[in-house]
Amino acid sequence: MQSANELFLSSEQLADIWKASFNQRIWCSNGCVRRLLDIDIHPPYTGSIALNPRAEFNISGQFISETFGLICPAMPQSAARLGLNYTHVTIGAEPAQTTQFYTTMIAMSYVENDINKLLEAGYGVLDPNSKIRTIIDDIKKWHKENPEDWRKTRRLLREKYTQAGGSRRDNNGYELITGATVAAMLYGKGDFVETLQTGFNYGWDCDNVTARMGTMIGTMMGYKQMMAQGWDILDRYQNISRDGMPEDETITSFADRIYANMEQMILKNGGKREIRDGQCYWLIPVEEPGMVEELPSMEGEQAILVETLRADIEAGITDPMTKKDQARAAYLSVCLDIATKMSEKYPEKWEHAKDVFNETWKLKQQIFHDKDGDFPSIKLLRKKFIAAGIVPEEERIDLKIVWQEDELFMSPKEAMALDPNDYQNPYRFKKD
Repeated sequence: MQSANELFLSSEQLADIWKASFNQRIWCSNGCVRRLLDIDIHPPYTGSIALNPRAEFNISGQFISETFGLICPAMPQSAARLGLNYTHVTIGAEPAQTTQFYTTMIAMSYVENDINKLLEAGYGVLDPNSKIRTIIDDIKKWHKENPEDWRKTRRLLREKYTQAGGSRRDNNGYELITGATVAAMLYGKGDFVETLQTGFNYGWDCDNVTARMGTMIGTMMGYKQMMAQGWDILDRYQNISRDGMPEDETITSFADRIYANMEQMILKNGGKREIRDGQCYWLIPVEEPGMVEELPSMEGEQAILVETLRADIEAGITDPMTKKDQARAAYLSVCLDIATKMSEKYPEKWEHAKDVFNETWKLKQQIFHDKDGDFPSIKLLRKKFIAAGIVPEEERIDLKIVWQEDELFMSPKEAMALDPNDYQNPYRFKKD
């Protein structure tokens, strides 16, 4: 955003950034997105619930929302639109509702110090049919019944909203993590330490919970009050996994980047900067919280994609320029339930496209062998591909190979013959 001097990066820009930087230590929906990019399926299609089986639950709609709320002080609708431009790379539907929810609360935390009013503002921007509303209602009810017992509320949350036996589907799912975040808000009572402690104690993907709540309450407190606590905070923002990104970033320099984007957003929305008595003041065009995206249905999203992408799908089958065109056409056809129509209309060319897709070993690993748990959307997608004659590799391939092997197209036999000992350890933790 800063280097391009643009707040809303385009689909092509986002695809290029992901291909350049997101090549290791990527899991769940992020891992699926990277594999869809391999066959030139670009955002926001990469985050469609009809094309990415993890997009309907993954917490990517939450854990990158902090920055977008900070960029938009007292401009919650702008924060939601900005956030959704980026979170739709990886998620849709209910997780996208959480983007609206959190960006709204963080944007409003510049001007509101009451956590209950912030929660009310976030709740109000959710689609009336969103399951997020039910989760919030439950947490508020359980907190009221057990105001001093966060453990009981956690137990009730776990019992009602565990979806897949405690697998990554649950730990990375919006249900438990949204519930844990709201619980941390309520039991923390606006206190920075108490809120983070509660968030960590809830477990699951707790760094997600605490990063978001730390952002919101830290904004409420302000820089001076945070620094007055006497905490020894290491001024480092260490990159250990994103290729081509700064390895010497600090929290201060990252905050400077956010401030520069904030200036840009305020000016874009009609605000201005004034200097009074040698002090800088921003006049901000304040917005009321409001829903900017409704909750879609799977059927509705599929219908839109079929209409939008049919020409590209048919061209990829009948007149492909590259293997990626064929693989993309086959993948989209299966996901959108038009594989049978394509096979009947173009029987020989469909077989060619299907044969090419059978060589997209990295994407097939995501479909058949990822360790996210056997949740409904992945089981349904596997059935679709097996019915279409797509052959999975016999077993899971080491992620070192998936992340580092450059060849995108290999037969199942060739892919299974790759030796993980031929690839470097991708973990780049640094010691002081």
